[in-house]
Amino acid sequence: MALAEQQELLQEPPRISDATLRDSAHMAGVEFGPKDAARIADLLVRTGVELVEVGMVAGPDSKDADLVLATHEAVGPDRSMTLLVVRDRQQVAKALDEAERLGVRHIMYSIPTSEQHAALKLGSPSAKLLTAVARSAISQAKDRGFHVTFSGEDGARTPAERLVPYVTAGFEAGADRFRLAETVAYLSPWQMQEVIADLTAIDGSEIEIHSHNMLGMAVANSLAAVRAGARWISATVGGIGERGGNAPLAELLTSLRVIHGDTRFDLTHLTELSRLALVGAGLGEAFQSGPTTPHAFAYELPGQLNHPEAYETLPAELVGNARDLRVRTRLTPALVTWALADSGVLVDVAAFTPWLTERQERDGAPLLDREAIRKAAVDFQSA
Repeated sequence: MALAEQQELLQEPPRISDATLRDSAHMAGVEFGPKDAARIADLLVRTGVELVEVGMVAGPDSKDADLVLATHEAVGPDRSMTLLVVRDRQQVAKALDEAERLGVRHIMYSIPTSEQHAALKLGSPSAKLLTAVARSAISQAKDRGFHVTFSGEDGARTPAERLVPYVTAGFEAGADRFRLAETVAYLSPWQMQEVIADLTAIDGSEIEIHSHNMLGMAVANSLAAVRAGARWISATVGGIGERGGNAPLAELLTSLRVIHGDTRFDLTHLTELSRLALVGAGLGEAFQSGPTTPHAFAYELPGQLNHPEAYETLPAELVGNARDLRVRTRLTPALVTWALADSGVLVDVAAFTPWLTERQERDGAPLLDREAIRKAAVDFQSA
């Protein structure tokens, strides 16, 4: 059978967003500078990626402000999107103020939908509270003229009877797009089709899939989502990202070419993109996804270290791996406290954390793991 005869032509080819410059901020120890961000964004757009996701904003003086501004300079604010953290109405207002200051036009709200994540981040598993928070956040943003994507963080583990009313309410509040985040890799492609079909059946819905690759099925799940009616796929260069990485852009675009005959994208930039992003991330020229890599269970957020069961598809110990932190400039007292637990090293964390942060800045922000923080604490004691 000829290749053309095997290809399954899509009635509605998916639009592609890339989260390299946002999801990398969640990947432990990975930080891009403005210069690399601008080059990556430019190459993504030249490849044919429609939207470059960059940075995360929770309030004033965002740490990712320089990345956002560099990306706007390279590809324009209409081709970029920035994530805003959602916890309560006041925090949303502060994040929107910062987004306006930075000239952001497209925002994506990160909203935890599973009971487990909602309890951790919103303080309650209540579906009623979840919907109220989303409605309020979306309405505030639409009143200010933003294009709004809202997410279902940990959406893949959220039961349909909880997820569908939430998504419906979001579109009723004026949202432009919904992103199902497979925060914890959980679904097979055929299960993904069922989940997405429930969402695309919502009147006026526009659905995006953001899949993680811990089980090695991020591209397959993304293509399954498109078969069920999803209009957007979120990927990252080289598949970099936390928890086993994300749907890798090169594999996704080449799969679209081979399986679906999709020739919209200029694939000639993919190798340069991958090398630029991976070297910039400190990963050499290759990134291996899955549960046995050094990155699979590495974190730089205290909540992930203290509540790993909420983020892990399976525990690190099950595959003989180990949980650790990796951090450069995002050091916090909570991370230091975790690193020093059961070490026998006793320091004043409130005094030690700024001391270590200053040393990191002086030394060019080398990567810190648990052992490096413990050694630094010993140095601090003797200083």
